[in-house]
Amino acid sequence: MSYVRALRGLGSGIEYPPDVPMNLDPVDGRPVEMVLDLDRLAAERPNAAWYRPQRRDLWRFGALMALDIESPVDAAHIVTLGEGATPLLDYAHHPVARRAGIALQLKDEGRAHVGYGANPTQSFKDRGMAMVAAQARRLGLSKLAVPTQGNAGDSLVRYALAGGLSVVVAMPEDTPLPILGSVAAAALRFPGRIILELAGPTIRESGALLKEKYIPQRYFSVATFQEPGWRIEGKKSLGLELAEPSHGETQWSLPDAVIYPTGGGTGVLGMWKAWDELQALGLIDSRRPRMLCVQSEATPPLVRAFDAGADDTTAMTAGQTLAVGLNVPGGVGHFRVLQIIRASAGAAVAVSEAEIAAEFSRLWREQPAWIGSEGAACLAALPQLLDRRLIQRGERVVVVNTGSAEKYLPQLRHLM
Repeated sequence: MSYVRALRGLGSGIEYPPDVPMNLDPVDGRPVEMVLDLDRLAAERPNAAWYRPQRRDLWRFGALMALDIESPVDAAHIVTLGEGATPLLDYAHHPVARRAGIALQLKDEGRAHVGYGANPTQSFKDRGMAMVAAQARRLGLSKLAVPTQGNAGDSLVRYALAGGLSVVVAMPEDTPLPILGSVAAAALRFPGRIILELAGPTIRESGALLKEKYIPQRYFSVATFQEPGWRIEGKKSLGLELAEPSHGETQWSLPDAVIYPTGGGTGVLGMWKAWDELQALGLIDSRRPRMLCVQSEATPPLVRAFDAGADDTTAMTAGQTLAVGLNVPGGVGHFRVLQIIRASAGAAVAVSEAEIAAEFSRLWREQPAWIGSEGAACLAALPQLLDRRLIQRGERVVVVNTGSAEKYLPQLRHLM
């Protein structure tokens, strides 16, 4: 059974009924999140009885998710395609990690690994979109709309087709061809049910098109942060996986730092929420990893705001970057990302396009593992993070690789 108690404005703190299909908080135009009744969960499922580590998907966390797959009522809405439960790989062999003496690990959200779950579209977006599809089905919403740099649209289409939903995807014309082709193929095969619109040059213009043309046709927007906390709940599973006990162990724990490629920032909020909930349930203490959010120098709104001491980002003109998922010129949830960075004693840092390209090429030459360009950006940030003492010798540091290089092949092939 679901333990969601309310929706709550991230800025206003005002609570709303949990079953309202709302977008942004009407009070301040900021996102809302789902609030779980953790006291009731702890009383009814003591000693983490909700945890099912034998499952190889994100639903292993049962009632701590916003829907519990072990509840027949909830399970009727869930569409699971094996998402989540991805491996945490030992990357201590990375030359910078080896020289610096850090215990580097890589959370691989892109490529499938034997014995683990696998995101069906080779992207961490599947975590959020699995929850979006389930919650839409729960509320009887059948028409969804999303503006996207690419991966979110590809993911939503996959879950919509599996769950009997209709979707409009709006994306820039220069979206990587493997992603664009996947969505276009679905639109050709399922005309009227899957609609592809090209609008750019960035996700901002794609969002404007949907607002003008499709939202008046009663399509429900599931743009980043504009659904009622659904994507946060899905991405929360990433934070839960970083904390869950290793095989054969019972202790929940967290790394010293998490290096995360940050566009809109849903994953940052999701991980932080996961850790707060685990603390409330008595499974971890108040210590948190330093959140080190990486952006490209081509489009660094979070870095500019962080360095200026600002409370929120100012929308900027997007540049051109190999790390397509980072090409987000502003975000309605960035104020909360900045709060989390500062609360964790972390930072927002930018890497150059040359650094991303060099790191991607090095990774491909030395160990072809299909690490995506956003993951390469995070690894490229290691030297400056060490220079600024944001990570230090002896610490356990996790880099999140959010997707597979396969999805960006035309842009990356010259670096292989």
